Amino acid sequence: MDGEPVYGAGVWHFATYVDRYATDGYGDPRTVLDAIKLAGAVGDLSVLDLNWPFPPGDISTGQVKEALAEQNLRAIAVTPEFYTGKFAKGGFTNPDPGIRRQAIDLVSASAEVGRELGVDYVKLWPGQDGYDYPFQADYSDLWDKSVSAVREVAQSFPDLKFAIEYKPREPRNRMVFSSVARTLLAIEDMGVDNVGVLLDFGHSLYGGETPAEAARMAIARDKLFAIDVNDNFRGWDDDMVVGSVHLLETFEFFFALHDAGWEGVWQLDQFPFREDPVEAARAGIRTMRAFHRALGYLDRDALTAAQSAQDALGAQRIAKRALFRALAESESE
Repeated sequence: MDGEPVYGAGVWHFATYVDRYATDGYGDPRTVLDAIKLAGAVGDLSVLDLNWPFPPGDISTGQVKEALAEQNLRAIAVTPEFYTGKFAKGGFTNPDPGIRRQAIDLVSASAEVGRELGVDYVKLWPGQDGYDYPFQADYSDLWDKSVSAVREVAQSFPDLKFAIEYKPREPRNRMVFSSVARTLLAIEDMGVDNVGVLLDFGHSLYGGETPAEAARMAIARDKLFAIDVNDNFRGWDDDMVVGSVHLLETFEFFFALHDAGWEGVWQLDQFPFREDPVEAARAGIRTMRAFHRALGYLDRDALTAAQSAQDALGAQRIAKRALFRALAESESE
């Protein structure tokens, strides 16, 4: 088996969470500097995806660089926050051209910060771009505005990559970039080389996709720029610890990545509302490490033969044999 993957996380994994019932938050408030320090305590993380502006909004890039260096971490990405209440009617698709321009300018400013931090990509999650009701919007107009906005920022920063994180819904009832197929089609319409997909495993599950198949589609077009890994009950974006619900499907996802020769970072996007964030990160990494080990135990010839015959039970038996062996070894260490 080849070398150990690089493990990463979204810095929000170590933040304080709120919901509409616990508006005072689950735990004490934390700044991005506090979160970076907690990330460093995990011990197995190498990179972080950072929200921008850095929470709570008065922290400089220099301070963040210093905090990352102290924890022996690197910024792999910046995620501009153009999905907040200010952009309630859309960022890239807002009916007000002035607010659309603010969204594009915010993404551009984050790209400048990304350059300073030496990130691999800028992550675009246009959570407010979409619609909520039938007849609310002109779908072609939403599509054109989304495509042209991403094209504009990509052309303005040809030295950077931009990764679109698609999601079926939330906060809008329907999002423009809602599936791997729609996102790949939009990227094709953009006609630029530096835009790709960030495949969030939980978003793919929640959207009714098979994540391994979605990954294959993006990789086949050389557009899988990054992944985020978590789990959910398929009815909502629960952002649970990796492998806690869909263990076999998650293993299949990593098999698809490895089989296609994809060598990116294995990155956590978990929201431990009530769990200790450091221990939740360690649990996710421990499971991913077991997946990596299990890939070395897979009987590839037998699996190929079973898949060629579409022998579902035979293929699952081969996968489970490798996975359960690796998990048992991981838990005993």
